[in-house]
Amino acid sequence: MPEIKIKTIINAKRLIVFDLSRSIDLHKISTEHTNETAIDGKTEGLIELGEFVTWRAKHFGIYQHLTSKITKYDRPNSFTDEMVKGAFKSFKHDHYFKEVNGRTEMIDLFTYESPLGILGNIADSLFLENYIKRLLIKRNDTIKLYAESGKWEELLTSTQK
Repeated sequence: MPEIKIKTIINAKRLIVFDLSRSIDLHKISTEHTNETAIDGKTEGLIELGEFVTWRAKHFGIYQHLTSKITKYDRPNSFTDEMVKGAFKSFKHDHYFKEVNGRTEMIDLFTYESPLGILGNIADSLFLENYIKRLLIKRNDTIKLYAESGKWEELLTSTQK
């Protein structure tokens, strides 16, 4: 079962980074290149414990649906989303946030299991693991951009009205 770990240092308060990380709207911005759209469940704003979102996105030339649910939530320290339905056999995405010297250390721990047994394992090693890692890095770069530039204020304020 592949495990991807990414650490991102962001020059912003932990609570801002935490909330941006659970923003459906920011996720849409970070995945514009895959035409990702929230089509069911929580489709805008900040996702909370027990809520789910179904995404429709184009990966590898095919539109796919994936539903994930927030299964753990400890604001502003951590949260976990897990796949309920989708192309993977399973996935779990743990998000951790720690304040270090006035900045936020954000750690993503993404574990997944591909379908199709040995064929899935081959796909992991050939391209899938790197593809997922690039998606996560793009997402984190977007969070960092919004958190450090002040763009977060408009995004998070509009979701709380």
